[in-house]
Amino acid sequence: MNARLTAARRRFRALALCTGAAAAFFVQSAAHADELVVSAAASLTNAFRDMATAFEKTHPDTKVVLNFGASDVLLQQIVNGAPADVFASADETAMDKAVEAKAVVPSSRHDFATNSLVMIVPSDSHLKVASVGETIALPQVKRVALGDPASVPVGRYAKAALQHEGSWDAVSAKAVLASNVRQALDYVARGEAEAGFVYSTDAALMPQKVKVAATVPTAQPVAYPVALVKGSAHAAEAGDFAGLLLSPQGQAILAKYGFKPPAGR
Repeated sequence: MNARLTAARRRFRALALCTGAAAAFFVQSAAHADELVVSAAASLTNAFRDMATAFEKTHPDTKVVLNFGASDVLLQQIVNGAPADVFASADETAMDKAVEAKAVVPSSRHDFATNSLVMIVPSDSHLKVASVGETIALPQVKRVALGDPASVPVGRYAKAALQHEGSWDAVSAKAVLASNVRQALDYVARGEAEAGFVYSTDAALMPQKVKVAATVPTAQPVAYPVALVKGSAHAAEAGDFAGLLLSPQGQAILAKYGFKPPAGR
């Protein structure tokens, strides 16, 4: 395992122990398992379900409660007082906002995975795909699904990439905005949009329904950061969960669903 990831896991654990020390005095034995709330980007749904199962095997007294959605929406929930112990976002922008809002512990922030942006079409589509811009400009493409750039990381990645290549205006004119990446995937899978922009890991979930028409280069890597939520009453367990993401076991789970290691590994 990469030395940087090993060091990061140790910092998670040490930081969590310090953060949770005061709260630990008030923890009493309970008949029911403690709940660790993990708020994570929608694209992590399948991988994190497996991650939760793996975590609970080594922490039998802890029940992992998963909360999935668009990263910005999850952050607003946390800021507004919704319970959460771990925040995993699909881009650095959402995590930057979390740090600015003092919603997470900045020193606990680490990237744990990367992904790629792709353009998908229905599996039975007969579109002749050239460049992304040329494809979107085809008259038979009437609707293009993508996450709302105002609140959904995949939408931000798509907008920036398409602006760079000069095709954003054509896409935005046909855009059907989704509340998260899985909704954008569903629009294309159901034939409600002739094309869409999602992560490669999401496209791989529905090979019978959608196919990748093109990989879209992004100016910034599609990176997934994780951080501990400030004030968590389960700081030690939160640190362990974040550490699992960086462990060989956690990286194997992520790889199973198509995620790549964080940059530098």
